[in-house]
Amino acid sequence: MPAVSEAAGVTVRGLLREAADELAVAGCESPGVDAELLLAHAFGVSRSQLSLELSRSLDPSELESVRRLVERRARREPLQHVLGTWGFRGLVLKVDRRALIPRPETETVVERGLALLHGVTDPRVLDVGTGSGAIALAIADEHAGARVTGIDVSVEALELARENALLTGIAIELGEHDLFKGLPLGPWDLVVSNPPYVAPSDRGQLQLEVRDWEPPLALYGVDAVPAVARGSQVVLREGGALVLEVGDGQAGEIAALLGRLGFVDVRVSRDMSGRDRVVEGRRPVG
Repeated sequence: MPAVSEAAGVTVRGLLREAADELAVAGCESPGVDAELLLAHAFGVSRSQLSLELSRSLDPSELESVRRLVERRARREPLQHVLGTWGFRGLVLKVDRRALIPRPETETVVERGLALLHGVTDPRVLDVGTGSGAIALAIADEHAGARVTGIDVSVEALELARENALLTGIAIELGEHDLFKGLPLGPWDLVVSNPPYVAPSDRGQLQLEVRDWEPPLALYGVDAVPAVARGSQVVLREGGALVLEVGDGQAGEIAALLGRLGFVDVRVSRDMSGRDRVVEGRRPVG
C-alpha cells in the first residue's frame, strides 16, 4: 500500500480509502467491498461493526496487518483465500487452493437436492467431486438423517473436506475415487455433483482469481458431466435423483443427455443470477 499508510494519525477511514484505491488499480471487481471485508477481518470485527471505527487512529501493527492482506488481494489472490474462510448456506468453511471456492450458484444444487429428498427418511447421498465438502456438508446439515458420502480424485481436496467436517462438526464419509472409473455402488437416493465443466480453450476468459489460483483439476473438463450422468444411471436406486451443476450454455445439452439415458422428470433450474445452471432427473421406477 502507499507509504502514507505508515504515517502517524492514519484513521480507519483513511486506510479504507487507500485500500479500495489500490484494489481498484489492481483490477479487482469490487474494490470497496473487498477493502471493507479485509479491514474487518484484520481488526476482528464484522463488516457492519467496521463503520463504528472509521474515526479511530491505527497503530503500526494494525497498518502492517492490513497492508499484507491488501497486497495479497492486489495480486488477484481470491478474497476468500485471503480471508481463509467463506460462507455457504449458513456454514463457515475453510477455503484455500486445494479446492474450488464455494459459490452462490452451487447453493442451487443443494436446494434442488433437498427438494428431491423431501419425505425420504435416512437417504443415502453421494457427492461426486466433493472438493471443499460444501455440498455434502450442507445436505448433511439440512436434512436430518441423511447419510452423505463425498468422493474426489484429489487427495488434497479430501484433506480440506475433512478439515471442514471437523470445523463444522458435521459427520460425512469421504473417499478417494476417480469418477471416470464409474461411481461407488449404492444404491443412492441422490447423486449430486459440481464436476469440472470449463473447456480448456476457455481458460483465457476466466477471471485471474479463478485462472491463476483455483485447482485446474477441478475446473477443466469436457467429459466429466456426462461421466457423472452415465455413472449415476447405474448406481441410483429406482426413483433416485441426480442433480448436476453445469456451465453457461450447457444446460440444454445435458438435459437432452439425461433424457437419452432414460432419466425422467428432467428439469433445468436457474441460479441466483438467472442463468440455467442446474440440471436434474430421476431414474425411472420399474
